[in-house]
Amino acid sequence: MQNKAITLLAACLLLLTGCMRLRTPYEGDVHQITVRALYPQGYEPQGGAIVTIASLYTDLFYALYTDSEGRAHTRIPNGLYSITVQDNKGSHIFNGTLDKVLVSGEDLTVDVNLFHSFAGNLVIKEIYCGGCPKLPEEGTYQSDQYIIVHNNDGQTAYLDGLCLGTLSPYNSTAANPWADAQGNLPDFAPVIQAVWMVGGNGESFPIEPGKDAVICLRGAINHAAQYPLSVNLNRPGYFVCYNPVYFPNPTYHPAPGDQIAPDHYLEVVIKTGQANAYTLSVNSPTLVLFRPPEGTDIHDFVAREENLVQVPGSSIDRVVTVPLDWILDGVEVFNGASSNNRKRLPSRIDAGSVSLMEIFMGHTLMRVIDPKETARKGFEVLLDTNNSSMDFYESKVQSLHE
Repeated sequence: MQNKAITLLAACLLLLTGCMRLRTPYEGDVHQITVRALYPQGYEPQGGAIVTIASLYTDLFYALYTDSEGRAHTRIPNGLYSITVQDNKGSHIFNGTLDKVLVSGEDLTVDVNLFHSFAGNLVIKEIYCGGCPKLPEEGTYQSDQYIIVHNNDGQTAYLDGLCLGTLSPYNSTAANPWADAQGNLPDFAPVIQAVWMVGGNGESFPIEPGKDAVICLRGAINHAAQYPLSVNLNRPGYFVCYNPVYFPNPTYHPAPGDQIAPDHYLEVVIKTGQANAYTLSVNSPTLVLFRPPEGTDIHDFVAREENLVQVPGSSIDRVVTVPLDWILDGVEVFNGASSNNRKRLPSRIDAGSVSLMEIFMGHTLMRVIDPKETARKGFEVLLDTNNSSMDFYESKVQSLHE
């Protein structure tokens, strides 16, 4: 993981040279593209925002900085591109993405609307969802999913009352029923199947600056005892999504191991789906951490019918309409084996995406360490630009693998 972080740091340093091309494009029909970063009302461009232009079908990749007017220019060949603009000003974060920009036959100017957000204290450090081989047996295994939550702030944080969920649709390649004809997403996060919540009295589960908490989405047992390429999730202090009343399938939700304290079982605030096991996409989930504002009880919120909406086209499934302002962190995962991915999180939550290229290989998605801030603050600080294209990478080994 350290080698990967160093590699990414070196890539960031290369940005100082201006435009970076990882592979020389074919010389032919090449045109100038101008990207204009449009800041929200009350904020002006100051220059230095990072613009990335990535081909959707080749490995062409460009990175450049905006000037003082919020513009960036380069020349690129015809093709279909994703364009992202990201700008950090202290705790203020500005992000914007255009998913499918066609360059074809002429110069082009595109406007990218930036959304304002703040860096969070609790962030998702790792998402392990893709499973592993059953070696030495044949087959694949996916009952060992987990995430790691990290305190990225200099103050003690508390997990008490923290909620998590996955969004509809489950997979990034599915048609998104929540997007309008222009591809705009709603002003809420459609959390499907269940809302899980950490218990406690408000200060039961502290996380010190730079420390982690493991939340097992499936079995909190020692999976590696039978499948060596998996992980041991039966560890003191780990949390688990376990409720045999709502999710009685023992294949995915066996009784937690002897090291898991009962008060570390997450509560099912509400179940809105029909499955007997909590469903998280193996190749492309979207996960959110959220917390209701002070004075709002999550149980009261989900009890109101206006906060439960039927999934368009379904007579069974409903979602909880979680306000975007409640979200502490969200990560959009794309299917790396497909070019037909669709966003589920708006840019103000995650302006990009991280692709999971290999499933059932023990690969995991890791957040990048920010070496400058880590050295300055004296504890592990993770990159938090609210753009998972920059913040995350695919690791070939789970961080919990021994």
